[in-house]
Amino acid sequence: MSGWIAFWDSPHAIYVNAHHRAVHYLRIAEDISRYVPKDGIVLDYGCGDALHAELPAAPARRLILCEAAPKLRDALTARFAGDAKISVASPEQVGELAGHSLDLIVMHSVAQYLTPEELDNLLVLFHRLLKEDGHLVLGDIIPPQVSAFTDALALLKFARTEGFFFAALLGLVRTVFSNYWQLRATLGLTRYGQDAMLTKLTHAGFWASVAYANIGHNQARKTYLGRLSPSQAG
Repeated sequence: MSGWIAFWDSPHAIYVNAHHRAVHYLRIAEDISRYVPKDGIVLDYGCGDALHAELPAAPARRLILCEAAPKLRDALTARFAGDAKISVASPEQVGELAGHSLDLIVMHSVAQYLTPEELDNLLVLFHRLLKEDGHLVLGDIIPPQVSAFTDALALLKFARTEGFFFAALLGLVRTVFSNYWQLRATLGLTRYGQDAMLTKLTHAGFWASVAYANIGHNQARKTYLGRLSPSQAG
């Protein structure tokens, strides 16, 4: 497994406590749900723990949760084994889906862990999988000017609203000495300015725009929207 996949598949200190983890995923699920078309087939690519997947699944006909980390994927498979609407897939299995079979693809807080070439390859795949009137949502894209300090302030603001401020302060100190910061220093996070991301989406065959708000609590980051260009759909 790559460094980042191995990190997310092991115990880590990103969430300062169980409440932080719960409200983090609740906010994401609520935001994603606003994009889900009624009776649509939806792919959440790089879904993580997906603690509140029932929210975007509710209006959908089917929700496919894709996760690269094996332990996380096994846990998701066990949790949703009895849910007829929700299925779990590996990235390899997503690559085998029929073309033009999805109404919505969401990839939130994943692009920063990919190389630009890896993201380009995924955009080609997403273009193939989306129906002619389907939509792509790329959330949590980090602009070049957004620093770790900006992310920390966004977390503290979220923590104050959600009632875990002091735990967040302690958690930030703990995270500084964790393997997350070692990985962030060695592997880095991929960042995109607005023009660069819009150009990347356009080159992949999408009509691209910027969403009015980012998915999740950190509004210093951006969410981008894509739909198939008429000349390249079908």
